[in-house]
Amino acid sequence: MSLKIGIIGFGGMAHWHATNASKIEGVDFVAAYDVDEKQLQSAQEEFGMRPCRTLEELLSIPEINFVLVATPNQIHKDMVIAALRAGKHVMTEKPATLSVADWDEMVAVSRECGKILTVHQNRRWDKDYRIMREVVESGAIGKVFSIESRVFGTVGAMYGWRAFKAYGGGMVYDWGVHMFDQLLWMYPDKKIVDVKAELMSILEANKEVDDYFKVLLKLEGGPVLTVEVGSYAFRALPRWYCIGAGGTLEIDDFTAEKGGITRPRFGTEGKVAPVVVQTPAGPTRMMAPRPPETREELSLPTSDADWTSLYRNLVDVIDNGAELIVKPEQVRRVLQLIEAVFASAKSGHSLACAI
Repeated sequence: MSLKIGIIGFGGMAHWHATNASKIEGVDFVAAYDVDEKQLQSAQEEFGMRPCRTLEELLSIPEINFVLVATPNQIHKDMVIAALRAGKHVMTEKPATLSVADWDEMVAVSRECGKILTVHQNRRWDKDYRIMREVVESGAIGKVFSIESRVFGTVGAMYGWRAFKAYGGGMVYDWGVHMFDQLLWMYPDKKIVDVKAELMSILEANKEVDDYFKVLLKLEGGPVLTVEVGSYAFRALPRWYCIGAGGTLEIDDFTAEKGGITRPRFGTEGKVAPVVVQTPAGPTRMMAPRPPETREELSLPTSDADWTSLYRNLVDVIDNGAELIVKPEQVRRVLQLIEAVFASAKSGHSLACAI
């Protein structure tokens, strides 16, 4: 059977899906529905897809067994439920919807209809994330007590509907949903017990949505997780910075071509000799630079991860009953965290929780 896909909302991300996922064996894009005639023309002329001018037209095509919802965030729920009730499996773009309650309703309909419901959490296959996770989980830098995840842009603007609260705009929904998902997927069995969030609207004229946020998450038993996103920073911090008891990992950007792992080489006494040295900050012992011979510098491992791996999983799920990688309960946990982030930011205080 494989995937015979209809797309609801043929904008930028839908173009990515049609261009890249169609290269996967067993993936075929059949039709597209959009309210913009130019987008339908693009679907037909560039990808050979049938243009549909109503939702009902697309959902009535018997050949389609799988629907991708790629609309603005606030209408994901209605589109997903309509597709499920039409007998289609569904994947929606992230965020799945704007509340845990809405997601619970969507999942209930999927179970009632006996259809798959998942979310396009494609950044689980980012090279930088895969490499960071491999290093942390391998123990290469010892027990990790701090993981920092950051993304910065320089444009300083939220484009189109992403600038409006009613449409589910802002950086938490646009980027935070991915970064939270990456970290929660690493720690499925550890509860988040505390959330502290700062959200700002620095350059947005309407001041409705966040264009900068910083979130501190405390996991039971550690590590401490920091997630920071800004649209207006001209000297970015590393994409990943992880500190462990046995070393430090740095990955500069999404390419994972710059950065590395630094680990200590201890002498026979187990520690570097406590020598007071003169530094630009004055005399110090605790913050003295480590002599080069006591450091071990390692290159980053490589990864062949690819976003289309998500589609390979979906084909395997449909054809062979394989396990779904992006599961509804994982999506729910991310939405719970997002609600806690907004609540913490509104209160101005950290929020005790069990997510």
